[in-house]
Parts: sequence; structure tokens; C-alpha cells
Amino acid sequence: MQLVLHRVDLRLTHTFTIAHDSRDVQPTLIVELREGAYRGFGEATATRYYGITIDGMVAALEAIRHLIEGHTVADPETFWSDMQPHLAQNPFALCALDQAGWDLWAKRQGQPLYKLWNLDPANSPITDYTIGLDTPGRMVEKMQERPWPLYKIKLGRPEEDISLVQTLRRHTDAVFRVDANCGWTPTETITKSTVLADLGVEFIEQPLPADDWEGARQVYEQSTLPIIADESCIVESDVDKCAGYFHGVNIKLTKCGGITPARRMIARARELGLRVMVGCMTESSVGISAIAQLLPLLDYADLDGAMLIANDPARGVTFDYGTVIFASENGTGVQLLEQ
Repeated sequence: MQLVLHRVDLRLTHTFTIAHDSRDVQPTLIVELREGAYRGFGEATATRYYGITIDGMVAALEAIRHLIEGHTVADPETFWSDMQPHLAQNPFALCALDQAGWDLWAKRQGQPLYKLWNLDPANSPITDYTIGLDTPGRMVEKMQERPWPLYKIKLGRPEEDISLVQTLRRHTDAVFRVDANCGWTPTETITKSTVLADLGVEFIEQPLPADDWEGARQVYEQSTLPIIADESCIVESDVDKCAGYFHGVNIKLTKCGGITPARRMIARARELGLRVMVGCMTESSVGISAIAQLLPLLDYADLDGAMLIANDPARGVTFDYGTVIFASENGTGVQLLEQ
């Protein structure tokens, strides 16, 4: 087996702004595992917020190249377990490698990955489309450029948040979700939840700082809307912590280390009665197609990353007004385009 690493700069269609970041280009790393005629692909993006760089991921993977290339990937879960101790400090690199392992394994079986898990795409939720934080006029324009049944609205300017949602509501009947990216207080969240519910908002994602568990409990008990954890739910052990503090969890494959731990997190969340969402970074069709294999297991999906970029280096799943259309190819359905 051969390990091939592809560095790609993804150009965003619009400047993407959230409460703590703004960018026009998203660096990403595509991991390829080659075995004869088979190619397995995975992806992880650089993320300033978590201190993840492309150079760091490449260095982490190069350090264990001999272990990766000497592995048979007869079972992706065993592959993950064998690689995890060496990549424990870089879950993003582990995620990309894990995705590639699952893709390669499923392609060897001659089946789409979701079929090997006995999942039915007909049971999948639709995905939202994210409107990054901007001026109200620009956010309306972005929404009108992409008519969609479900929008995730990035907020983070406390004094303007409600008026912004009111402005967007005047231009669409779509369902809204709002993501405050840790930018609110408990009292503010509880007060805004009632107003936002009247504006057709489905839930609020991570309104408080990740470590404000006392505030999270207060909001959980008093919010009019469900509260979904994001930054408060990173790794597997966080799922248990979120029970009784959030109504659901948003699992990010890059943060937890890939498909393998994400599947366990989904199962544990179900046991605890939590709603389950899987989200994405601003990534290409490589990462999005891997995440999409989990769709039939979810209540909510945020898989719009590839729709936000202008130079997707791959093809895989596609989208039809919120519905995710699975690729006909085996594995995760990913094929890297000629660069």
C-alpha cells in the first residue's frame, strides 16, 4: 500500500466569517491510500482555532509512513486502533487517514460504504446550507443565490443577532438554524430562544463558551429551543458529559478522529437520548462524501462544505435542494479530479 498526500488550497466562493474567524482560502489535506487499482481518499482541513496546520498533519503522517504502508487495512476499525496511538495529538490527520481506510476497504468489497453498514439513504435527513456572518444585505444576497429549504445562520454580534434573523426571515420561508459559535451568555440565550422560536428557528448550536457547563445546564433547562453542542462535544468522552446539559450533539469527524469514533459517538448519544447531528468543516467533496455515509443514522446534517468552495478537487455526493444524492461509485463515492 502507498500513502500519497495532496495539499490543496480551497477557494471560497464568498469570504466566510464566523464569530472568531474569517477567511477566503481554506487549506486542506487529502490523504490517498493506493493499493493496486484501488484508491481510498480522506480529508482534513487546517484549522487555526484548534491549532491544526497542513504542515503539522503532513509531519504526523510522514512520521508513521512505514506503519501505514505496511498495514493491510483488512478491517478499518483495527486500522484506526493501530494508528490512533501514533496520531492521538493530531485527530485531524487521524480523521483523514481513517476516512481513506474506510473508502479503500469498501472499494475492495465492491460496495458503497453505507451499504456495507446496512444503511438506507432513504432515511437520511436533508442538509442545511450555511450563511456566514456578514452585513444583512450580503447575507440576504447569499441566501438568494442558493434557494434552500434549510439554512444555518452564523451569528455572533449580540446586539444585532435578532434583527439580522428578522431581516433574513422577510426573504424566505425556509427553516432556520442558528449557530452563535460560543458568543452568547446564558441569560442572552434563554431570552433570544423565545424570539428565535417565533422566527422559525429549529435549534441553537453552541451558544455558550465550551467550558461553561453551569451556564449550559441553565440554558438546557430554560431555553425555548433545543440546544446542540458543538465545541462542547469534541471526543468520545464528551458525549456523556453533554447529557443533561444539551439536547443534542454535533459530531465533527475531524475533531474526534474520523468515521470510526464518530460511529461510536452516534451510538452512545442514542443510548443517552440525545439528538444527533454530524457537521463538516469547509472541506471538499472528499470529506463531505465520507461524512455522508453516516446520514441515515442522524437527526440533523450540516454537509454544505463543498458547496461553499469554487474549486472542488473531487467529485462524490451531490445535492438537490437539501437532499444528499449518493454517488454511484463504491466506497464513499469519491474520485479525485485531474489537477
